[in-house]
This record gives sequence, C-alpha cells and structure tokens, in this order.
Amino acid sequence: MERLKFLSEQDVQAMHEATLRVLNEAGVFWTHKPSLEILQSAGCTVRENRVFFPPDLVMDSVAKANKRPVIRGRNGQVNELGNGTLYFHNLGGARDVFDARTGTHHTATTQDAKDAVRLLDALPNCNTVTPFFTPPDVSNEMLSLHMYRHALSNTVKPVQGPGIQFGHEVRYAVEMAVVVGTKPEELTLSLSPVSPLTMHDIAAEAIMEMAKYGVIHANLPCPTGGATSPMTITGSIVQQSAESLAPLVLAQLINPGCGVVYCGRLGMLEPRTGLIWGGVELGLSSAATVQLGHYYGFSVNVYGFSTNAHTLDAQNAFERGLNAAIPALAGADELSGIGEMEAGVMGSFAQMVLDNELVGSVQRLRKGLSADADHLAVDIILDVMNGTRNFLGQKHTMKHLRGGEMALTKLAERNSWDTWEDKLGRKQMADHAMDEAERLLRDHQVPPLTDEQEKELDRIYAAAEKETAKKK
Repeated sequence: MERLKFLSEQDVQAMHEATLRVLNEAGVFWTHKPSLEILQSAGCTVRENRVFFPPDLVMDSVAKANKRPVIRGRNGQVNELGNGTLYFHNLGGARDVFDARTGTHHTATTQDAKDAVRLLDALPNCNTVTPFFTPPDVSNEMLSLHMYRHALSNTVKPVQGPGIQFGHEVRYAVEMAVVVGTKPEELTLSLSPVSPLTMHDIAAEAIMEMAKYGVIHANLPCPTGGATSPMTITGSIVQQSAESLAPLVLAQLINPGCGVVYCGRLGMLEPRTGLIWGGVELGLSSAATVQLGHYYGFSVNVYGFSTNAHTLDAQNAFERGLNAAIPALAGADELSGIGEMEAGVMGSFAQMVLDNELVGSVQRLRKGLSADADHLAVDIILDVMNGTRNFLGQKHTMKHLRGGEMALTKLAERNSWDTWEDKLGRKQMADHAMDEAERLLRDHQVPPLTDEQEKELDRIYAAAEKETAKKK
C-alpha cells in the first residue's frame, strides 16, 4: 500500500538542507584527537572544540554507506533490512521489571535478563532480539557485554548488540558474535551521541572500532525536544539527523561501505514532569524520521511501542497503538520497543506477549485492502445467492481466513458477555498475556549452544573484565 506521508517532498528537502547547515555551521563538539585528525584530513575544520562538516563530505559519506545491511541469527534466520519488510524488535536496556500479577515493579536481575531474551525467542512476531534488562550488579564498563553474552545463549534469532559506550566493547562483542557464527558485518551495535551535538572521546573511539571491524552502525541519537533539542518536532529531527550523520562520516572515512541503519529516538519533553512524552507526537516524529532517512536511501529504525504508562492500562494501549501504527504506515523498516513501559525505564513479560499480538494487527494494517476480482468476490456472491445463501461453507471463505484477511487474535476478548463472565471468569487481555508469558517461560526451550561455545563466550567475557579492571 502507499506510504503515509506527513511531510511533503519540499518539506523533506528543506529538512535535509537544514541538516547540512547544522553540520557545517553549528558543528559538533568533538575533542578525540585520533578521530579529529581523520576528519580534518578529509576537509573538516575544527574551531573551539567543534568540528564542522562540509556538505559535500557528508553526502559523499552517505553515498558510500551500505544502506541495506543483513542481520543473521544462529538458526539461519535472515533479516534483510530495507527490502520492504517491516521488522520488529524489543526495547533494550530497561532497568526495572513490572510484575503484572502483583502490579508492582522491581530492579531487574540477571535471571530477568535471561528470561526476557528466552521469551522473546518464543514470540513469533519479534524478529530481532536486543538484550532487554540491565542488571544493577554489573559495572558500567561491562554492562553491555554482560547483556550481550547472555542474550547469545538464550535465543537463536538475530541479536542486535546492545547500546555501547566504549571501544573495548566493540572488540569483545565481535569476538562473541563470531562464536555463534555471526560475522562482524552482520552484527549491529549502537551508541548515542550526547545531545545537543556532542561526541565524547569514548564514543568517538567506539565509532572508530566499529568501523575497523565493519560492524553495522545503528547509532541512536536521543534528543529531547524542548530540553536538549528544539521544541518543534521538525527542528529536533534536523538536529537528530545531524547527530546521526556526523559519526557516519567518520565511519565511512575509515571503512567505506560499512553498514548503516538510520535510527532516531527523539522524545518530546513533558513540561509538567520533565520526562519524555510518549504521546502521539512520538509517532509523528518517528514517521518524519522515516521519511528523512528514506530520502537518503537508508533503512530506518524508529520507536514503535512506546508509552509513559506504568501498568497494562488504557493509556498504555492507547499510546503504543498510535506510536506503532503511525511509523508503520509511513514505511519504517524496523520498529523498536516490544515490551517497553515507562518511556523505556521499565519492561514487562506480559507486555512482550501483548506487543507480539499488536504486531500482527500492525502488519495486517500495512497489508491494506485489495480490490481484485478474487477479493471483490462477485462470483461467490452470485453462487451463494443462487444456492446455499451461506458463505461459511465456501472454499473462498476458508482460503481468505487462512490467507490473512483477518488478524486473528489469541488474547483479545471475542465472546459474549455471558461466556466471558461465566466461563472465562472475566479475564481481560492482560490476564491472558500473563498466562501466556508464564506458559512460554515454563515450556519454551531454546536450542542450546555447545559446551565449547559457552566456554569460549565465558573466556571472552573474562578477558574483557580483566582488561577493564586494569584501566580503573
């Protein structure tokens, strides 16, 4: 179906030109000397700890990037980004776990982190797994590697590496990926420049390491409109784009042709609380990010299932439904956020199951409608009117039931009041999701790695711990 557009072609062109102006005239705060030397030799200028990017260099770097990277799981599953398929993955890096049974929350543990990945492995509509929870008993320098190491044991799906901060994380993540058969050019890693327009030394070093190994860059600028970027959505997206393209230039100078996924994580300021707003503006900003990223030819990954809600309530469903549908209809290549709650601070096992169901409805929405002869079904109507006067027994009916004309839900209530009250005990959709999450965590078995692979992953992780200990 035709993509939904919130910006005209002239609007997108204006945002592109504004992005180049920001990079060329405002520049990016940048002090990492080895990377600055590379940028300066390519034509960038540096003044007062800011690097300024010539427009021609930016566009030359965009042209060189591999905009259609491939991600592969250890089961052989392949996600070809940018081929017209919409892929879904979960939130990464949540601190807290919401217990839907008790309505309480707790700080995530290592077991929660493992269970989350195993549950995501079981959910058919989660195409890619990102390490979900951040256990508090792991040092900041080792947190991403800890999450990634345990993700590899608990899913056979393609694993997107977690957000990183340090160069050493790249090296060890690449080693771990190779253990399960993932080549560096099929591994995605991401880091977040600091808004507004700041690239700290450790981030610049990490970009250089990613480029050296040929890792797919899925960098996540996270401006907050009204706080660390303009209050206007399009103004914030211009800054977000500049924050995404600046590290891309460095990466393409080091390794022309390395893979890139164009990402955006813009959140708008909730002025009454100072937190990120998960309302419909988030869906709009994701859709606009998709349009700008597609202007450059990139596959685009944006927020999808996002909400400020703390429970599985009406606000939760209202916000995440809008924020998933809008960018999906705009043509996003990947949507993030399965399982996400409280603007990314918290996640829930029941929410993961609910979102798996929502993905099915979003995909049906994207499929649209057909008016070919088979779907218009005039011959079927004539046959029924001249015969049985019943459509239930028609082969045409079964064909289209099986063919996806309806997104058949497993969790939503579709019974009469009496059946719902008397036989189902007034269970609601969230209750069914809790039951299903518990069943999957009890029954789902992930094909294990070999003992040799587990030992090698442990060896790599221990080596990383030893190196970080020396640096302290």
